Amino acid sequence: MSEHAPTILLTGATGYVGGRLAPRLLSEGYRLRCLVRSRKKLLAQAWADDERVEIVELDLADGAPETDSRLTESMRGCDAAFYLIHSMVAAGEEYAKRDFDMGERFARAGREAGLPRIIYLSGLGEMGEGLSEHLRSRREVETALASTGVPLTTLRAAMIIGSGSASFEILRYLVERLPVMVTPRWVSTECQPIAIRNVLSYLIECLRTPETIGKDLDIGGPEVMNYLEIMRVMAKERGLLRRLVIPVPVLTPRLSSLWIGLVTPVTPRIARPLAEGLRNKVVCRDDESDRLMPQQLLTIRESIAAALGRHAQGGVETVWSGAGPMPGDEPWSGGTVFVDERSIEIDAPPGAVFRAVCRVGGGHGWYAADWLWRIRGWMDQLVGGPGLRRGRRDSERLAMGDALDFWRVTGVREDHSLDLVAEMKVPGEARLSFRIDTLGAGRSSLVMTASFAPKGLLGILYWYSVFPLHGLVFSGMLRGIRDAAHAESGPERQSST
Repeated sequence: MSEHAPTILLTGATGYVGGRLAPRLLSEGYRLRCLVRSRKKLLAQAWADDERVEIVELDLADGAPETDSRLTESMRGCDAAFYLIHSMVAAGEEYAKRDFDMGERFARAGREAGLPRIIYLSGLGEMGEGLSEHLRSRREVETALASTGVPLTTLRAAMIIGSGSASFEILRYLVERLPVMVTPRWVSTECQPIAIRNVLSYLIECLRTPETIGKDLDIGGPEVMNYLEIMRVMAKERGLLRRLVIPVPVLTPRLSSLWIGLVTPVTPRIARPLAEGLRNKVVCRDDESDRLMPQQLLTIRESIAAALGRHAQGGVETVWSGAGPMPGDEPWSGGTVFVDERSIEIDAPPGAVFRAVCRVGGGHGWYAADWLWRIRGWMDQLVGGPGLRRGRRDSERLAMGDALDFWRVTGVREDHSLDLVAEMKVPGEARLSFRIDTLGAGRSSLVMTASFAPKGLLGILYWYSVFPLHGLVFSGMLRGIRDAAHAESGPERQSST
């Protein structure tokens, strides 16, 4: 690798787009300086241990003077910066202001560090009274990033079609689960979707195309369709019968997001800005991006087929649910922590036990009392939690930061341990961990520990209300994991005896 290879500052490296952009930049010969909230989460990526990757752990939302100073230092010597941060995953009433403030601080740091340029992925949509709050926030961030004079290239995209994207998951689940749909009027709004591989190609080509500096460029696929037509393409690619869609005028974005939250893995909190954005016509104003950076653009059918193929093969690189802060980073309040620890000895080596543990959740289920897990997931959905809808990114492997139904992976040690933190709505903080110890002669011990730090009296009552079910659920899980590990290592165990 040349010592003079350009260095790129990458934000959002643990997010949906950034997590896919990083390995492609490395394959193009760039060095990366990744600005992330959690070093541990980034290190779960296979490419993160590349010698050309430098990790800077920093929370841009902090806003403290020392944070801004570190941000400036992290930009020094960089040839360009990708700004791939937005707060939709952590959407709340203040997310637009938070995004604007972060954009301003980033731009100020860029000016002080002498940063040559910023590249920002924004959203399509014409400014006006009808522009959704989410898309308006994206435009305000554009203004913030350009406010200090650092040259800015803005790529504006509509719906991004790719395995694991929030828009794609909403589309897929709506079509797969509802043969008849009552929908808002926005199903007739025109949209120009783009495949994730084309988005990544445009982002990389920006670095090699000086003519893009200082420009606002609309990027989209070769076709314009309304959402209803896109759903029909999805149904055809899935081999499903034509879906009956009944548009009605009374479904507001709020009601639409609640409905999306019930039917799809995407929570209402995330679905609402997406649903609001769908009411806006999002079509490229011109073809300047294609003239400056020509490439083969995938049609909507090709984009959907490619995403479905990735999903079927278990090759999903990043998912929408992997973005955002890690839960459990803040210390537990109060001194009470309830613990339920259970163990079992297994006639199988640690590797087989670990692989069985890592198959929990998603389509595989939880080894025991799946009906109870489904009821708990349904209850969580009713109060705005993720429930069991998010599944898992890969059917066999788990990595730091992965969403696993209503859990989040916070620790993985190959053949040794798996740590989960609950993201369900509970009056406290719940953790579930698995530890595997070697007993010798191809045998292992599996220890499963459930812990709960209650918040107030309600949290204490919650623990005692669910504790009687642990014997059924957790003991059954241990036996199920044991049987799965036995089945995998059966021939090996027989030959050793």
